Amino acid sequence: MAWSQDEERMLAQIEQHLVDDDPRLVARLESFNERVRRSEARSSAPAGYRRPRRSTVIILISWLLIATLVATLLIMVLRHEAAAAMALSSLL
Repeated sequence: MAWSQDEERMLAQIEQHLVDDDPRLVARLESFNERVRRSEARSSAPAGYRRPRRSTVIILISWLLIATLVATLLIMVLRHEAAAAMALSSLL
């Protein structure tokens, strides 16, 4: 719904008073607006698509490395036990 000319004029006056009274507030609001614009530009990807954060990727890679290490250690232990069992059975 469009605003009337009186409402627009009143808002312009309020804005001008704020600019005159508190320039730091104006600078903060402009900075905030710029961040919102950048964020909206980045989120213009196709619906449902969101790029994973760097921390998420690092955590995923860390879990994969830990899982690989655990699997390798289990394989080494099982092979060692199998070799020990074979050596023991050949002695008997």
